[in-house]
Amino acid sequence: MKAVVCEQPFELQIVDRPRPELGLGQVRVRIRRVGLCGTDYHIFAGNQPFASYPRVLGHELAGEVLEVPEDSKLSRGQLVTIIPYLSCGTCVACRKGKPNCCNQILVLGVHTDGGMCDEIVVPQTAVIDATGLSLDQAAMVEFLAIGAHAVARAALCPGERVLVVGAGPIGVAVALFARADGARVTLLDTRQSRLDYARDQLGFDDGIHADEKAGDRLSDSTAGDFYDAVFDATGNIHAMRAGLNYVAHGGRYILVGVATDDLVFPDPEFHKREAMLIASRNALGVDFARVIAALRDKTIPAEALHTHSVDADDLPKSVPELIADADHVLKAIVTF
Repeated sequence: MKAVVCEQPFELQIVDRPRPELGLGQVRVRIRRVGLCGTDYHIFAGNQPFASYPRVLGHELAGEVLEVPEDSKLSRGQLVTIIPYLSCGTCVACRKGKPNCCNQILVLGVHTDGGMCDEIVVPQTAVIDATGLSLDQAAMVEFLAIGAHAVARAALCPGERVLVVGAGPIGVAVALFARADGARVTLLDTRQSRLDYARDQLGFDDGIHADEKAGDRLSDSTAGDFYDAVFDATGNIHAMRAGLNYVAHGGRYILVGVATDDLVFPDPEFHKREAMLIASRNALGVDFARVIAALRDKTIPAEALHTHSVDADDLPKSVPELIADADHVLKAIVTF
């Protein structure tokens, strides 16, 4: 079968691999769509902290069921998406109902080979019914679930001021679900083109360009109070360090992006706010369910999120081009 492998940084190859064997309690899925994520771009560029090489990329997956266990409620030909975080089920996090941060987690396309291939076999528990969605929509469920999970972690109240730093796919996902929960959302990004897209296509009118005067504008727009909840969706250590400055006294700082460096900020600034620092990692089944429901009822404007389509055979050429054109790429989806 065909698979897309990142052999080492900056080297993608289309290779032929054996068809995976179906194990006990597993489902075989024919992959039809794969969303390209910042994680994939970072693995390609050699700066993803959890990845090793060579690696079959891909964790935003949509496909059709080919084989299932005899006792499965799934059926052949059914449209599905996949929860790509494979957990052990027994560690302290799993026992607490938090398999998203399992001690021994294996994320498809990062710690273990992913779904950028013709077929994949995964545990039955990782396969989610996506009936009623299109293939493209099903491939967007996972990245939207990351945003939904971060918003759930923040426990927003209607009317709260929210700042989302980073208007890429994950930041937009956070913004969409924060808005759905009744928050007043402001986006901050270094790329004006992304703020323009969020305004024109998604209705986020309050966007601020992250230049040297951004802090003053954020202060002015909140009468000096700043934001009840600040989400960092950049994965940029400098932005992550600066984000505390925008948290209101008594507010929350939610880190969604991941960086390889140490995160350091002044303790007096943290303490005087009595700020709450929250990490948000991956997503839970309930987050996937919320996203699928929102896509089915068109609460989430899926067509506006999907900006680029790529054929799998063209990926070695297309990935560098998509990275170079990042100002204008929100979500690229690969067709198998």
